[in-house]
Amino acid sequence: MAARARRDRSHPHPERGDRLLPGVLHPGPDLRHGKSGVVRDLAEGRRRKRVVASHRKPFVVLGIDLAGSPRRPTGLCLLRGSQAQTSVAFSDEDILNTVHQAQPDLVPIDAPLSLPKGRRTISDRGGEHFRDCDLELRRRGIRFFPVTLGPMRMLTERGLELQAKIRGMGYRVIECYPGAAQDVWGIPRQHRDRKELLAGLKKLGMRGLTRAATSDELDAATAALVGQWALSGRGEMLGGEGGICIPSGRFLERQRG
Repeated sequence: MAARARRDRSHPHPERGDRLLPGVLHPGPDLRHGKSGVVRDLAEGRRRKRVVASHRKPFVVLGIDLAGSPRRPTGLCLLRGSQAQTSVAFSDEDILNTVHQAQPDLVPIDAPLSLPKGRRTISDRGGEHFRDCDLELRRRGIRFFPVTLGPMRMLTERGLELQAKIRGMGYRVIECYPGAAQDVWGIPRQHRDRKELLAGLKKLGMRGLTRAATSDELDAATAALVGQWALSGRGEMLGGEGGICIPSGRFLERQRG
């Protein structure tokens, strides 16, 4: 994928946006050595203004579990602080309307938002089969579907188009993989045990989720929580800028210790 789109300087939410430095997700220094870096810039502004942070509004994140086709439901989760509200949408227009109404600080999308090196389009037969972030997932033993796999092609195409539209509205977008995040957090993926996934998200501090939430909505909730972790400096980019954002496991180790 091309370099992350530059954030609109006239951020629609200055009361929240002024905490964030220019740029989107810059990988940490470990990336120079072929490792993944901790997401830093999204949280840096908050650390700088810690003294006056008491009156700040909580982060607003809109997690999207994107379906490959508008005929299938796309899960949405609006997360304000710890309070989550889930829903489903179908058309791109409905999704974009939700983004406009939510005015989020960050939009994590569960869909491939970049292409392997050497590929200009998803239909391009040349280039590599895996992205750098895919290779990092494989190295960590996290199961995934490559973007070049048949069913993933439609999802990738839709994800790239939706990403461009949301960024054109002035909002930040990152790629998120709920399955990877659930593995890091030690909670089941939705196809294994939806009830335990719901319980796990609640243990991680999410409020407002109900038993009526669909699997798509729970994956969207997972994406939203990953975005919140990224904004607070607890995210990790796999594959460098333009890769997949997951929660950083080292913060879990500190909590368990």
